[in-house]
Amino acid sequence: MAQGEGSVRYLISEFNIDLSLDLFLIAGPCVIESRDHVLFMAAELKKIASACGVPFVFKASYDKANRTSLKSFRGPGLQEGLDILREVREKVGVPILSDIHEPSHAEAAGRILDILQIPAFLCRQTDLILAAARTGKIVNVKKGQFLAPWDMKNIVDKMSEEGAGRLLLTERGASFGYNNLVVDFRSFPVMQSFGVPVVFDVTHSLQLPGGQGQSSGGQPQYIPHLARAGVAAGVDGLFMEVHENPAKALSDGPNALNLALLPSLLEQLVRIRRCLSKT
Repeated sequence: MAQGEGSVRYLISEFNIDLSLDLFLIAGPCVIESRDHVLFMAAELKKIASACGVPFVFKASYDKANRTSLKSFRGPGLQEGLDILREVREKVGVPILSDIHEPSHAEAAGRILDILQIPAFLCRQTDLILAAARTGKIVNVKKGQFLAPWDMKNIVDKMSEEGAGRLLLTERGASFGYNNLVVDFRSFPVMQSFGVPVVFDVTHSLQLPGGQGQSSGGQPQYIPHLARAGVAAGVDGLFMEVHENPAKALSDGPNALNLALLPSLLEQLVRIRRCLSKT
């Protein structure tokens, strides 16, 4: 999104990152699996992003409240999860994003997180959005699989009326029949027209919701194709769930990108972005 004079800056000052200036990456495992695992993943992802000159925000959920089955792993929960994320932020030196699912979580999460994320299924929950806005932090709202991109203007308006201007909108696919999603690439310029940066959640767009009965499936072989297309279409940032061993991931492994594949893919994406800047 072109940033003109007087535009809102998405500055995370402690890390000297402004998400409104260049292509950025939000990445990490779907859920906090353990303290050691997220510290490892954050350090590896920071190293890869730094080598490509890409601003990086680490993502991991402290609670996955919308799992398909009661048997699915949800994470360590609010307090322990935020303690772990605080440690990641301090030791690895990266900004942090995580989901909140209830308005009562916003204040505690806002003390730790740099970006609060509203899950797609909850994007129309007004009280949750406003609670996140009141923290003063950047808020990333994922577009529900059931919404048209132009419907997200209502969320921008809710945030604006609360006096909060630092909002990201994320495309993560739309329901296309049963157990399938499809991405309408028109959604990027449509949502950018609202004056906010737009993120493309590549890996969740390749999820097959509920596709494995008691869990979701995925098509990770298409991650490079969608990522390249998204950058070529002019997205402001990318969101990818990344794991060093997706087959062993405790959440969303079937649609996660293998960590070993990220360096070469990110290099390709940076080259595509540079081509756009020359046109």
